[in-house]
Amino acid sequence: MNYLYMLLKFIIGGSVIVGVTFLAEQVDPRYGGMLAAAPIITTLAFLFTYSEAGQETTRQLVVSAFWFAIPSILFLLTLYFLLTRFSFFPSIGGAYGVWIAALLIINSIVSSV
Repeated sequence: MNYLYMLLKFIIGGSVIVGVTFLAEQVDPRYGGMLAAAPIITTLAFLFTYSEAGQETTRQLVVSAFWFAIPSILFLLTLYFLLTRFSFFPSIGGAYGVWIAALLIINSIVSSV
């Protein structure tokens, strides 16, 4: 395994997190949200998967990413609504609970197809 290549992947992924945090705190949370929602990390994952495992594995990853984006959307919606009623940590806990439930449901649907 090429450890420098793996380190590069961590640095690129971490840079996106730093960028989101910087934009949200220093510029405008809307721009941080744009960067967080942009398919940057997904595209990088597809690129690295393609270069390491080929087109068929990447194609399967794309389909899985599509289906498993649904629980992520439910997570964001739940967190948004819970934050209007509860503090951050209970809200994030509830949102993760919804995410896990949705993840299990989508997984069972995708597995049976």
